Amino acid sequence: MLHCFRVPLAILLLALSIISSHAFRKYRHPKIKSSVYLSPKFLLDQGSVVDKYYYNIDFPRGHIAIKGFNAEVVDEAGHPVPLHETYLHHWALGRYHQRLNATNPEQDYIFVRNSGICQNNSVGQYYGLGSETRGTNTDVPDPFGIEVGNPADIPAGYEERWLLNVHAIDTRGVEDKLGCTECRCDLYNVSKDEYGRPLRPDYIGGLRCCYDHTQCRLREVSEGAKRNLYMRYTVKWIDWDEFIVPVKIYILDITDTWKQLGNSTGQNSEHECHVEYDVESCSASGMADNRCTDSKRISLVLPTGGYIVYGVAHQHSGGIGSALYGEDGRVLCSSMPTYGQGKEAGNEAGYIVGMSTCYPQPGSVKINVRETLILESNYSSAQRHTGVMGLFYILVAEQLPKPRLSLRVPIAKQVN
Repeated sequence: MLHCFRVPLAILLLALSIISSHAFRKYRHPKIKSSVYLSPKFLLDQGSVVDKYYYNIDFPRGHIAIKGFNAEVVDEAGHPVPLHETYLHHWALGRYHQRLNATNPEQDYIFVRNSGICQNNSVGQYYGLGSETRGTNTDVPDPFGIEVGNPADIPAGYEERWLLNVHAIDTRGVEDKLGCTECRCDLYNVSKDEYGRPLRPDYIGGLRCCYDHTQCRLREVSEGAKRNLYMRYTVKWIDWDEFIVPVKIYILDITDTWKQLGNSTGQNSEHECHVEYDVESCSASGMADNRCTDSKRISLVLPTGGYIVYGVAHQHSGGIGSALYGEDGRVLCSSMPTYGQGKEAGNEAGYIVGMSTCYPQPGSVKINVRETLILESNYSSAQRHTGVMGLFYILVAEQLPKPRLSLRVPIAKQVN
C-alpha cells in the first residue's frame, strides 16, 4: 500500500522542481543593452565656443530602464579629443514630450525634469558631466533603473524625445587656457549676455560670457585650424519589467538660495539655483591661514525620503571634493576629483578627468523623510576661479528590492 503514495509524491516533487526552474529562468535579470551614437557635427576654430542644443537625438525607444549614459568629444576619425585642445565645459541630457505634428518642434514640447528641487529651468537634466566624463562611472546598480518611456506618463498626442546640450571651448592658441575655460569676460571681450542684457559690473566670469559663437582671446592664429567634432555618447538600458526598482534623480546645487514656505518640507519651498559661483584667492580674501581652501555649505530638504544607490559630484578645475551629510553629521556620500598627469585624452594634466562615485549597499544609506541634508563643496583658493560649479547627483530609491521568488517545497515525511 505504501508504494502507491511514492509515485504521486515523486511526481509532485518533480513538478515543483520544474516550476522552480522555470521561475528562476523567467525572472533572471535581463541582459543590459548598449548602443553608441554620434551627435550632429559642430565646427570649432581656435578660441571658438559652441553651446548647442540638439533636439530629438538618437536614443533607445520604448518603456525602458536607463542603466548608464556617458559621452566624449571625438573628431571625424572617431579619435578622442584631449581637453587641452577642446575643453568640454559640460554636456547635459534632457527628456521632453513632443507634440505630434508640431509646426515648431523646438518650442511645442513639455520638458520633463528630474526630481530635483531646483526650479526655473535650472539643472533639470537626467544626466550631465564635464571634463570628468571619461573617468566617471555613471552605471546604475542592479536591480535599480531610471524609468523612462512609460506610455502612462506620456500625454495623449505627444511622444517622448531626448535632447543633448553640448558646451565646448576650443583652447588651441589662446592666450590663457584656464581663463578661457573659466569663461573670464575680459578674455571674451563681452559686456552683454547671449540675450543682449548688460552684465553686472561685478560679473567677471562664467556662463554669461562664453555662450555660443563667442571667441576667447588668441595668442597666435594658425591657418587650417577649423575642424568638425562630435559628441559620441553611449546609452545602456534594459527593457522595463516589474522587478526593476525605479530611482529618482536629484541634482543638488551649492548655490541654491531657497526660502522655506510655511513648513519644513522641501515641497513648499522656493529654490533658486544659480549653478555657478566664484572662488576668490586666499591672498585677496585675507584667509591665507585657512590653507587656501574655499568651503561652501548649505542645508537642503528633499520632498521625500529614500535610499541612496548612487552619488557623484560635479566640479571644475580647482575643485578638491564635495560631500553630502545627513542631519546628524553622517556622511551620505563623498566625491573626490582625479586630476590628469599627461597629455593623452583621459589623462590631461591640470584638468579634472574623473570624479569618485558612491555605490552603497542597498538599504545602508537612508535619507529620512523631512531630514535636513548638508551639502559641502570645496575648492582650492590658491588662485581665483570664476564660474565654478558645485553640483551633486544622487539616485534615490523610495523602496528596496523585493525577493523575486518565494517557493515553499513540502518536506516529505518518512512513512512507516
